[in-house]
Amino acid sequence: MKPFFKRWITAAAVVAGMVAASRPDAAWAGVAEYSLDGSELSLWWAIPFAGILLSIAIFPLVAPVFWHRHFGKVSLFWALAILVPMTLAYGFGFTLYELLYTALLEYIPFIILLFSLFTVTGGIRVAGSVVGTPAFNTGLLTLGTALASWMGTTGAAMALIRTLLRANAWRRYRAHVVVFFIFLVANIGGSLTPLGDPPLFLGFLKGVPFFWPTVNMLMPMLLVASILLVVFWLLDLWYMRYEQAAPPREVDEPIHVEGWHNFFFLAGIVGAVLLSGVWRPGVTFEIYYVKVELQNLVRDLLLLLIAGLSWLTTPPEVREANDFTWFPIQEVAKLFAGIFITIIPVIAILKAGTEGALAPVVALVNNPDGSPNDAMYFWVTGILSSFLDNAPTYLVFFNAAGGDPAVLTTELNRTLLAISAGAVFMGANTYIGNAPNFMVRAIAEEQGTPMPSFFGYMLWSGAFLLPVFVLVTFIWFV
Repeated sequence: MKPFFKRWITAAAVVAGMVAASRPDAAWAGVAEYSLDGSELSLWWAIPFAGILLSIAIFPLVAPVFWHRHFGKVSLFWALAILVPMTLAYGFGFTLYELLYTALLEYIPFIILLFSLFTVTGGIRVAGSVVGTPAFNTGLLTLGTALASWMGTTGAAMALIRTLLRANAWRRYRAHVVVFFIFLVANIGGSLTPLGDPPLFLGFLKGVPFFWPTVNMLMPMLLVASILLVVFWLLDLWYMRYEQAAPPREVDEPIHVEGWHNFFFLAGIVGAVLLSGVWRPGVTFEIYYVKVELQNLVRDLLLLLIAGLSWLTTPPEVREANDFTWFPIQEVAKLFAGIFITIIPVIAILKAGTEGALAPVVALVNNPDGSPNDAMYFWVTGILSSFLDNAPTYLVFFNAAGGDPAVLTTELNRTLLAISAGAVFMGANTYIGNAPNFMVRAIAEEQGTPMPSFFGYMLWSGAFLLPVFVLVTFIWFV
């Protein structure tokens, strides 16, 4: 743990030194009003983003030892592949602003939230006789799907994944259990409230009523979840036939929760996130022209405090029984640092709309008469959310549909449903489509469950998710 924090402190010191050494001239004084103009960027700027995705997909297959030791350096390489050309093209000051904007307003809050959830849920252990039978696995996936809308997909996934892995550790064929866990608990289950998934939280901040997703996304979510749960149960039964070992005969120990007080910390995390969305004191702090709002700073400090209290108050033997280590959060932190940096120009191009290099993609969401094409809103939002951050992708198409919550929740209600369902549901299509996906994969692999590769996972999602999404399209959006 200590070397991990030492590296972060060193990195922070380097950035602080860069800020202190920078002396923007008078022409740069208005930088806070500017951002990267996506209409000026070609698709060549997307190559580093494609490079880091391909690295995540290919290196674990062709060079697993190299990847395990050097994935942080690979992430740094692709980050520099954006930062160096950006510095040459726009200058050091502009690049530093973009880097700090991404770090302070996007990446650091993202990692702090994951870190706090990872730390708190790592102190919750469901002890007792849990055996990964089809009935138990289907029940746990159903429970996680139900909880995800109220404690967040990340919270539900982190709270239940270790129990699922422990229950299925005896099985030879168990990767499919984790794949469907990602489908349901880490994504589709978070459809019903702004607490469930970041895109819906952004909609809430934009004026969409809190219970609009509960009312409008309930039926699509129930259809998708029900189909996947039935398919999973049948698939798990089929795999069970080929298990060579019999289910372990454990002592009939009642199921009980160790480290149960961490559920209060988990509620505190949800409360801190919700607080940052509804409390607007109007106080900001400026760091090299990047404005950090007080409510967000308070949220992040609260999350770190909660994580620290969880670590101090949870008996070490509970975490040891959970096979808790810091490696999964380190892997996610390093890889997503590269992803957040390389995605900067891609999001800028997408935000440029019909003026950017992705104009043909953006134009797909409207009919020739200018009316919204809801089916295309669902698929374009969803496909882009599969590879980009689904929260800003949601926001781009929310604005493309007019950006007025009063209209989008009445006259264009179906269009908003298409955007919301696309962003939430299709975040399950890849490991990077939603925050907890990669974290679940990292925890599973660390605890001995071999997971599909990046492309292998997409074969699973293509086979089991896309047909269901086609059905959703014909029922709600055509």
